[in-house]
Amino acid sequence: MTNATPHQIDIHVGKRLRSRRLVLGLSQEKLGDHLGITFQQIQKYEKGTNRISASKLQAAAGVLGVPVTYFFQDQQVPATDLQEVDEIGAFLLSRDGVTLNRAFTSIKSKKVRQTIITLTKALADADDPNIRIDDVELHSPYLR
Repeated sequence: MTNATPHQIDIHVGKRLRSRRLVLGLSQEKLGDHLGITFQQIQKYEKGTNRISASKLQAAAGVLGVPVTYFFQDQQVPATDLQEVDEIGAFLLSRDGVTLNRAFTSIKSKKVRQTIITLTKALADADDPNIRIDDVELHSPYLR
């Protein structure tokens, strides 16, 4: 008897595969070429619908520049925080999330990064879809 529902570990490994691929800016097709498989197979691995073999996982780790253990790393999170973690994880895996994180991590100045965080928090706290930056009270000397 086969179970059509993907196993949680397969889903987790797939999410980690996708996350690392996106961080590196690789397409599914390019990763598939490196591994000698189709982009459709990469899609199935990333969704957890197909299990990735140990040898393919080792090869993927090499291409993606991470140890195999990277795919199994998991932070223990209280059950009450799981929805927030899912939302954050979904955003981090989105194109906007990857673009934002790439841009943010390329900023060398700690002061500038902190100012961006301050601005982002202020905009989030305002919770108004029509908010303008001029309307936000900021507590950063760099934004005055």
